[in-house]
Amino acid sequence: MTTPDAQPAPEAPRPPAIVVKDLSFRYPGTDRDTLRNVDLTIERGDFVAVVGGNGSAKTTLCKTFNGLVPHYWNGDFAGSVHVDGVDTWESSVAELSSHVGYVYQDFQNQLVRPTVRDEVAFGPLNFGHADYRERTEEALAQLGISHLREKFVWQLSGGQAHLVALAAVLALRPEVIVVDEPVAELDPARAREIYLRLRDLNERHGITVITIEHHAEFIAEFARTVVLMADGAPVWHLPVQEAMNRHADLAAHGIPAPDVVALSAAVGADPVALDVAGAVGALRKHVRTAPRGEMKGADGEQRPAELAPSTEVVAAVEGVTHGYRSVGGELSTVLDDLSLKLHAGERIALVGTNGAGKTTLMKLLTGLIVPRQGTVTVSGIDTRSRSAARMADHVSYLYQHPQQMFLKDSVREDIALFPRGRQVPDAEQIVERIIADVGLTKLAERDGRTLSGGQQRRATLGIGLAMRPSLLLLDEPTSSLDIRSRGDVTAMLEALSDTVRCALVATHDMELVATWASRVIVLDQGRVLADTTPRELFTRSETTGQARLIPPQAARVALDLGLEPLPLTAAELMAWLPPETLGEER
Repeated sequence: MTTPDAQPAPEAPRPPAIVVKDLSFRYPGTDRDTLRNVDLTIERGDFVAVVGGNGSAKTTLCKTFNGLVPHYWNGDFAGSVHVDGVDTWESSVAELSSHVGYVYQDFQNQLVRPTVRDEVAFGPLNFGHADYRERTEEALAQLGISHLREKFVWQLSGGQAHLVALAAVLALRPEVIVVDEPVAELDPARAREIYLRLRDLNERHGITVITIEHHAEFIAEFARTVVLMADGAPVWHLPVQEAMNRHADLAAHGIPAPDVVALSAAVGADPVALDVAGAVGALRKHVRTAPRGEMKGADGEQRPAELAPSTEVVAAVEGVTHGYRSVGGELSTVLDDLSLKLHAGERIALVGTNGAGKTTLMKLLTGLIVPRQGTVTVSGIDTRSRSAARMADHVSYLYQHPQQMFLKDSVREDIALFPRGRQVPDAEQIVERIIADVGLTKLAERDGRTLSGGQQRRATLGIGLAMRPSLLLLDEPTSSLDIRSRGDVTAMLEALSDTVRCALVATHDMELVATWASRVIVLDQGRVLADTTPRELFTRSETTGQARLIPPQAARVALDLGLEPLPLTAAELMAWLPPETLGEER
């Protein structure tokens, strides 16, 4: 019997969100552990970024949190993982889904129901929750997408579909959410929107958020702690400020510092800046009134944006209107009276929001589809007059997802497929040279589907180059790659000028636009909103705002500092700083 003065017993402290002890895991058929003796604790309410190069086992680690490893991806499993106090070995994927929600990198594959409302309700309904309607409306409201509830999932933009996949996870009210590559395949503004939503869930609702991320600028701005993975184990787990102060560690593992970190470190800021405002404050007192000479690339060479283009037309789009029929039969216009000319020697970045018509335009250029109105010509050939198979003699299209390009059992056979099929003279010598050019000699006998992301991009470039096209089209070639692999792809794109007359890249990667492109075509609602150089584009805030483009960090710092001509990279911006201010990076 308690007395009036007796105090209630204090509640027992809840365990950390995730505790990993002595965890090792090996996939069947491999000769070494993918995860090696991992010890990691993630506290409740943390916002954790898991970073590391391709192949560092980031995704495998996170799949142990929801039980996919070892209950779906089986193998040799040792050690323990506890989520919200639950031992994942003794639980199941279904049981763990109420503790851990997981949004996969290929989030479109998570959408299994016809409408948004059905999709979000699917989990709680199947778990028998009587309040599934309330859970559905709550999740939609949390992410600000209640207005989409009656939409069919195939009608959604990439950003909207990503939010719906996240809402479907939230409807089960998990303690932890894991999001694998949250900004892959999204335009810059929608990428930032996803992170803002994740921060809101973390701060307002107390959900522990874990992201697997390659884009260090989002890590610096939004994460609270950072786990650096290498060779199957954490190198360290640190608060974000300390992690960014160790930018040399990150760079050594394929994660170069964000521009704001590199720039502030270059002028001796301690701690380094984590966002644009911080970098502007660190640099303002050091900026000179004029740069040292003309704007140059990081290698000291004149940027392609400043080089005069050729007048030779490789491809032309004249008065093209194209669209698709909806389920109801009405025509949805994607491209509207579009006219463009692509010239020899140009490096063209095709940018715009998800759904702006970029992929449709590239498919028209290949002849995979023909326009409802207007004409498309490549090398002077009207695409209506030849099959897509014959147009492949002149134009090559590399898909956004590299796996779609692999048809044979080895990289060598995939690269050889076109020249052998066309009975090209010296086909074998061509294949060997291209394999060497893309740096895959040691992997030539491997199935392309078993390669890492960066290696797959190299292999698909080899497939495209073997077709010896006049026009090379690439859809999101740097998506989901670590910085080192993105750099490899950029370097290969640089080298294409000796082989390909014109290259066009559809991309959301503004760093690629800034460092590689000589011309930028901005599509918006099926029309050309701007056709200009990267430097000119990033000075036009009205255009970038309408197209939902966010300039690279260095350009945003330079805009705030009022620098002209506008630096596009950290290397260019440093030309505005007196040499005596640039100390050794810490």
